[in-house]
Amino acid sequence: MINMGFVRIAAATPKTTLANPSANGKSILSLYKQADAAGCSLVVFPELALTGCTCGDLFRQSALLKAAEAALENLLSATADLDAIAVIGLPVKHLGRVYDCAALIQHGKLLGVVPRKDMPAKSELYESRVFSPGEGISSEITLAGETAPFSQDMLLRCAELPAFTFGVAVGDELMCPNAHGDVLANMGAAVIANPTATSELVHREEQRRVMYAASSARLCCAYAVANPGIGESTTDMVFSGHSLIVERGRVLNESAPFTDGLIYSDVDVEMLMAERNQPEQAHPAVEFHILSRASLERKISPSPFIPEDPARAERILDIQAHSLARRMSHVNAKALIIGISGGLDSCLALIVSVRALDILNRPHDDILAITMPCFGTTGRTRGNAEILCNELGVTFREIPIGDSVNQHFADIGHDPADHNVTFENAQARERTQVLMDIANMKNGLVVGTGDLSELALGWATFNGDHMSMYGVNADVPKTLVRYLVRHYAEQSSPALKAVLLDILDTPVSPELLPAEADGDMTQFTEDLVGPYELHDFFLFYFLRFGFGPDKIFKLACHAFKGEYSEEVIARWLSTFLRRFFAQQFKRSCLPDGPKVGSVGVSPRGDWRMPSDAMWTAWKDMLPTVR
Repeated sequence: MINMGFVRIAAATPKTTLANPSANGKSILSLYKQADAAGCSLVVFPELALTGCTCGDLFRQSALLKAAEAALENLLSATADLDAIAVIGLPVKHLGRVYDCAALIQHGKLLGVVPRKDMPAKSELYESRVFSPGEGISSEITLAGETAPFSQDMLLRCAELPAFTFGVAVGDELMCPNAHGDVLANMGAAVIANPTATSELVHREEQRRVMYAASSARLCCAYAVANPGIGESTTDMVFSGHSLIVERGRVLNESAPFTDGLIYSDVDVEMLMAERNQPEQAHPAVEFHILSRASLERKISPSPFIPEDPARAERILDIQAHSLARRMSHVNAKALIIGISGGLDSCLALIVSVRALDILNRPHDDILAITMPCFGTTGRTRGNAEILCNELGVTFREIPIGDSVNQHFADIGHDPADHNVTFENAQARERTQVLMDIANMKNGLVVGTGDLSELALGWATFNGDHMSMYGVNADVPKTLVRYLVRHYAEQSSPALKAVLLDILDTPVSPELLPAEADGDMTQFTEDLVGPYELHDFFLFYFLRFGFGPDKIFKLACHAFKGEYSEEVIARWLSTFLRRFFAQQFKRSCLPDGPKVGSVGVSPRGDWRMPSDAMWTAWKDMLPTVR
């Protein structure tokens, strides 16, 4: 699993017996072994887990401090065969002062000791009465028979996977104005281990989720947050053991309140570092080694562009519609001109155009939707185009282009019986010419319909459907187009919903080759270039994180297991990369279009690439599947 850039990290809540390090050490050891057996590379225990965090002035007692050190020494001797790194909280006396620390152990060795950065002046645990702040200290310490670094700014880096760099922030640090996790992330930590101890209040559970989600999103990191359980409760305080694994704004796993035990999740550290895109820091790190761990358990969505929150569909449509309305107002366009085919892309572009006119308080008949049947047009798509326009109340016009295209063939000396690329592209360019000329006649704006997936694959005729005056779908991949049309259909009248659902059920096709004798289409896009759900998956991880073909292939095999074989995924991944590199020249001269997500190919913003770049390095990384 580590080769895919994922590491399994855990947060553990052991059963706590206050001021009894020997008993607590045994409870910690049991969970530590469970975490290692589960394939975890890092397991975080709560703050002061070896003693309990509510011991108050007992932390001044040498007996408790020595018992905690002895318990740590027992843990070291009992864990020589464990590969996971454990972060274990305990009080430590160092250079004459007592510190609230976390000991980092692996293979029975002490890798380092991290003191808590500062002690809040006002705290329910009264840490400042006993513990000294560890800020600014960097030294060595001899503890439990081992000598190791002692520093709050310690980083640990995996030799086999350098992206797996982590630091430790001890305590309820997000309640502090200068959270230490910020420092660690800026130093290069992808994961923040946070042994903490916050008591339970009526609002505290949701507060933790929000705060750690926000912080991990802002820092583009993962948090492993370990809280003590009910055994820590005493006097006026109650602890629930609510622990969390959070990655880049998303809670991957959390424990049920008032439970002990272990939670874990697989974290993509390569993704975190790629998303952060910060220069490598010169900060030294303690190197450690992790063997290849358990297989990936985390679910990888096969549709990374599809939002989890349906409300985002409305947000996307609003961005598209408001941007089109703005452009229409700026150029004082009297109409919107759109080629309507009865397919998905033009359907979404028409929906967006209608919303744009609603924003401008203009009638829907200011949209002129033109269908231009030719050699491959089927009755199904032609009929759906007209029904859709009638239901939306836009102006509909049919302009057959067969005669014009045949005249063009005669002019250039092309045999119309030769159904080659010239035969196909002449139709697309004729349609674009018609739209542009009518836009001039109407003082209108040609609305582009092509989507992000087509632009990535170069599945567009240069200066044909490749060109428009404003491309509203340019940042929307095919899978998201389908999702948005279905979302709109669910809110529509019965008649409009019926035609939208039939459009959704129609195979994707450019309809540029003659139809069958019975009128059925003969050309199916996904038979030619591959399934769009695969290409959108490749596109997302290729552009968003810069992953290589080897990792994209592994992720795709995991996400589409049981749906596509490894051979099929490898074949279409090769097609995607080959076409993406060969077709950059089309993306270098795209019309304007609204940015709606984190992935795009606009040459003015998201993606700058030489049109003549070779794909050799990527081709060499493609998997060999037998």
